[in-house]
Amino acid sequence: MVDLKIVIGNKDGKSYQKVIEDKSHFIERKIGDKINGDLFGINGYEFLITGGSDNCGFPMRRGIDISGKKKILAKGGVGIKTKFNGMYIRKTVSGSIISDNTTQVNLKVLTEGKKKLEDMFVKKENESTG
Repeated sequence: MVDLKIVIGNKDGKSYQKVIEDKSHFIERKIGDKINGDLFGINGYEFLITGGSDNCGFPMRRGIDISGKKKILAKGGVGIKTKFNGMYIRKTVSGSIISDNTTQVNLKVLTEGKKKLEDMFVKKENESTG
């Protein structure tokens, strides 16, 4: 089983990453669900699941209510780039339900806790290599 990487988008435009070994709190949740930060060590926060990707790099897409991959015919949206306006293309995307194959989940902050996210995560910018 692969670890789950969480990417948290803050209201000020910054994002923070955290790796979680136990992803049982996320299994069977969908894009658009709310999740409490106390479940994975970020106390006092509430998050909204906005997307993610699976172990092959396929993006999760809202509206596809499965936990695996599916080929869709679309002209825009997540994971779709077209050359011409109105052009449809067939692409493989991951469904909106989080499964064991999901390796990244994107979260948006809904409710902030007492501590700021900047204080919880270590800044790598201050480390200099010489």
